[in-house]
Amino acid sequence: MSLPVTPIILTYNEELNLPRALESLFWAERVIVLDSGSTDETEAIAKSFPNVDWHVRPFDNHLSQWNYGICGTGIASNFVLALDADMSVSQQFFEEMSLAIREQKYQGGITPFEYRILGRALAGSLYPAQLRLFKADRVRIHQYGHTQEFSTSGPIYRFKTPLIMDDRKSLERWVASQLSYSSLEANRINRRRAMRWQDWIRVLGLMPLIWGVLGYFRAGGPFTGAAAARYAYERAAYECLLALRLMSARLQKGD
Repeated sequence: MSLPVTPIILTYNEELNLPRALESLFWAERVIVLDSGSTDETEAIAKSFPNVDWHVRPFDNHLSQWNYGICGTGIASNFVLALDADMSVSQQFFEEMSLAIREQKYQGGITPFEYRILGRALAGSLYPAQLRLFKADRVRIHQYGHTQEFSTSGPIYRFKTPLIMDDRKSLERWVASQLSYSSLEANRINRRRAMRWQDWIRVLGLMPLIWGVLGYFRAGGPFTGAAAARYAYERAAYECLLALRLMSARLQKGD
């Protein structure tokens, strides 16, 4: 079942997510877990899997962390599968990835995501498809806002099967992350850097309502029950934090 693919997972206090991610990567000869100094059971969990290669690097930003993971850990395989700790690989995704790689004509793969709330799959989400499979020597990494963006040249495969996302960290940890992410995104938008159409709506202060309503119906609305409502509140809460930061910056400038 071996494939020329090395999964990389970035971690920091991911004891609630990491077991599911690593259990789904049993097929990989080597899985790189790049940690930022976890203080929970993340290290013990990672080292309990025989295919894990454990690395630690103090976190400064996602760009530098991913650069180190891809270029500084001795990867010998053709491809890298870049994962967050709350992502897992289904058997169907593995089989589709195997077929795509054996065609030997792709430089990477863009994958959609199946978003789950505490194990319950949503009908959809606002999370965009991303390049997550790529050749290590061909990838380019950028960070304009709170996280990295991967790109590569040449033919790109588009997966039909999604990666699974199911973040089970505590609400307190989630809120702390959103505070940090919204600060980085506000800095990017205030500099008018890599602006998207959504950012112009954020500048107007309209995104919390729009994204909350759209997220609710994209997730399945009343047919998905509390999971869709929870997802909508998460999206609206993040957008509210970002809107507050943008409005504060405008007020400080005297706008």
